[in-house]
Amino acid sequence: MTLHDDATLVLKGYAPGGEAGADQTELRQAYLDHLALHADGMWKACGAGHLTASALVIDPERERVLLTLHRKLRMWLQMGGHCEERDATLEAAALREATEESGITGLTLLPGGPVRLDRHPIPSPCHWHLDVQYAALAPAGAAERISEESLELRWFGYEEVASVADASVVRLLEATRARL
Repeated sequence: MTLHDDATLVLKGYAPGGEAGADQTELRQAYLDHLALHADGMWKACGAGHLTASALVIDPERERVLLTLHRKLRMWLQMGGHCEERDATLEAAALREATEESGITGLTLLPGGPVRLDRHPIPSPCHWHLDVQYAALAPAGAAERISEESLELRWFGYEEVASVADASVVRLLEATRARL
């Protein structure tokens, strides 16, 4: 099975709930349409946009999240990025990105698949990121380590996130908390 096939299956099985259900259902269909139209829709080279994978890292006590001050965007974000050929699944891509960018080994994704979908424009030549967002629990005693993609890593209490991050991160946090 290819990563494209896995993404299609994951998205077909994604069942958004709560207040954002209708918006998430529309996004899911847009992602599926994108994959149906673009055999290269998983890769950065796809000019129409591409799927990405991210994960919101949660501390073991489930009271804080680890955000990265993204080097290029200069925004506090969850860990995430482009899928790579070595990624067998979207889950594997999200876990790899979270591990690489946080420096934390032993992360585990919350069960139940993606927490949210978020589509956002980016500069040319890519145009769109169609982000499949997961949540990951850090193990007890985890020590973060900054990567070259970040200016800073910092743990934030849930109530602090809205004051430092944009609405997409806040929505991801809310959806994650509903699943905890």
